[in-house]
Amino acid sequence: MGSSDRLFNRQRTIHQILGGGLVADVMLWRQKNLTVGILVVTLAAWVVFERSGYTLLSLTSSVSLLLFTILFLWAKSAAILNRPAPPLPHLYLSEEIVKEAATFIGNHINVLLHVSEDIALGRDSRMFIKVALCLLLISVIGSVTDFLTLIYTGLVIVLSVPVLYERYEDHIDRYALKGYRNLQLLYVRFDAQCISKVKKWILEKKKLS
Repeated sequence: MGSSDRLFNRQRTIHQILGGGLVADVMLWRQKNLTVGILVVTLAAWVVFERSGYTLLSLTSSVSLLLFTILFLWAKSAAILNRPAPPLPHLYLSEEIVKEAATFIGNHINVLLHVSEDIALGRDSRMFIKVALCLLLISVIGSVTDFLTLIYTGLVIVLSVPVLYERYEDHIDRYALKGYRNLQLLYVRFDAQCISKVKKWILEKKKLS
C-alpha cells in the first residue's frame, strides 16, 4: 500500500510515529513483560481504590501526611540524639527550569486562546465541529464513569489500539479513508446548506444596521 493510501499520507511506521523508543515498544507489546506489568499494577491500583473507598485526593493526602510526619519526627529525634538528618536532596527549581516551564505552558495556553477566539467569532467552522464533538464525548463519558475508571480504561486503550492497528493496518486505513472522504462530503453539504446561509444572513444584517 502506497503512502497516498495511508491515513494522513504518512510514510513512517507506527513505531516511528510513537517515538521509536521504550514507550513505543511498550505500547506495541515489544516489551511484553513491561506492558503486562503496567497493566497488572494499574489494575491492582484501580481495585484498591474501588474496594477501599479511598479517592485519589484522600489517599494522596493520607500518604503525604504519613510521609511528612515520619520525616519530621526523624529530623527532631536526630537533632536530639545527634544523629544524621533524613537524607533528602535539596528541593529547588532553578530559574531556567521555571522559565522553560512557563514558556511551554504559556505557548499552549495562547494556542488554546487563539482557537477559542476563532470558534467564538465564527472563523473556523471545522474546528467548532471538532471541539463540539470532543466536548460532547467527554460529557457522555464523564456521566457514565468516574475519573479513575476513565484513567484505567484509557490506559487499556493506549496499550491495545496501537498494536491492533499495527497488525491490521491495511484494512483499517482502507475503511478509515473511505469514512473520512464520506465525512468530507457531508461537511461540504452541511457548509453549503447551513453555515454559508447563516454567514450570509449575518452579513445582510450587518449591512442593514
